[in-house]
Amino acid sequence: MEKKSIVIADDHPIFRSGLRALIEAEPSFTVIGEASDGEEAVRLIENEKPDVALLDYNMPGLNGFAVLDELAKRKIDVIPVMLTMHNEEAMFAKAMELGVRGYVLKDSASVDIVNCLQAVVRGQIYTSAAVTTYLYKRASGSKELEGIGSLTPAERKILRLIAEYKSSREIADELCISVRTVDNHRTNISSKLGIRGSHALIKFAFQHQSEIFS
Repeated sequence: MEKKSIVIADDHPIFRSGLRALIEAEPSFTVIGEASDGEEAVRLIENEKPDVALLDYNMPGLNGFAVLDELAKRKIDVIPVMLTMHNEEAMFAKAMELGVRGYVLKDSASVDIVNCLQAVVRGQIYTSAAVTTYLYKRASGSKELEGIGSLTPAERKILRLIAEYKSSREIADELCISVRTVDNHRTNISSKLGIRGSHALIKFAFQHQSEIFS
């Protein structure tokens, strides 16, 4: 089987050396280049065309996200994996938006890196265990937003009023319908969104106002 090619971009030579040793101990991978800053990473990836790019977030010049932006502008096809010390949800979310397929925390890289590479070359997403919950939350959020798209105009209108903390009686009076009709709508909305309980519906409506009112 043809080996998958890897480029490592990280400004710490000892860390790069350790990663390289771990990766090349796996027969299906080969490291074809190393970069110590963001600009060098872009040039190397463009010239060598690796299958996977391991990108440190904190690099001189261009950080990992800036490298991804530049690769996208140049339409360079590579599987990006982010290497980082940061386990904040906002940063993870940004990485996913930029198309990162693997998110590996440096303190667990010795355990995760080979498993990550094996996963991403198969078309899967891989994350270190400490940030796996963020991936689940994103998947759940996507399903909820798909559910919003399935709501009828009447259901969306009622969800908007729920977001304003209006009771079933207040909604019924405003829309000139019965309370029972409102409650039936609430049940249908909850079913489509995959949530349970009136308080859960209120919380969802409030948290997703931008999608509901769009």
